[in-house]
Amino acid sequence: MTAIDRWATFDCYGTLVDWNAGIGAELGRLFGDGERERLLRRYQEIEPRVQRDHPQARYRTVMAMVLADLAAQEGFRVPDEERDALGLSLPRWPVFEEVPAALVEAHERGWRLVALTNSDRDLIDASLAAIGVPFDGAVVASEIGSYKPDHGHWEAFYATTHADRSRHVHVAQSHFHDVVPANELAIPSVWINRLGETGDPRPTRELPDLHGLADVLDELVPAH
Repeated sequence: MTAIDRWATFDCYGTLVDWNAGIGAELGRLFGDGERERLLRRYQEIEPRVQRDHPQARYRTVMAMVLADLAAQEGFRVPDEERDALGLSLPRWPVFEEVPAALVEAHERGWRLVALTNSDRDLIDASLAAIGVPFDGAVVASEIGSYKPDHGHWEAFYATTHADRSRHVHVAQSHFHDVVPANELAIPSVWINRLGETGDPRPTRELPDLHGLADVLDELVPAH
């Protein structure tokens, strides 16, 4: 690693892999497709609280806890054999169509790619294999005892890579989990705003998906 390295860190689920489709499909299967969108919104409200309250928990445990909490609130019962349904399904969650080509382009321009993920090692390894583009590593919540939006992922990233902070950009879909802490840490961010949301603080740049990402990264940190 040299001073000229340029680093792009990425959230995975929601940014590179379709988290909503993955979680939503399982909720629809378990509770009925008619409930899918409403329960997905409830799931999104519950999960950050569980992560905050249980920072040492594996992500598949977090998902099981959220699923059980959601079911209890809705008066549903999750059969014993379905308690880990979300964790078991995660390796099959779909990669967004434009992601592999966009990451290949960034990689070919010299960007080093690292995932910062609120998940487990086996889960992120499966997802990165599905993406099929070389990553220089992954910082995993269940290994550092910290879930984003806490700053532990970025602290671990700098500690393990010794990356030059002036040559680092963070790329993510979640404003709450990623754009806000990146702003707090003065890290340039590219918000992949797939859902057309609004949020404060503003990211450094904003894209609707990963098309054109390499150009934006090069604009923020030129090669030379």
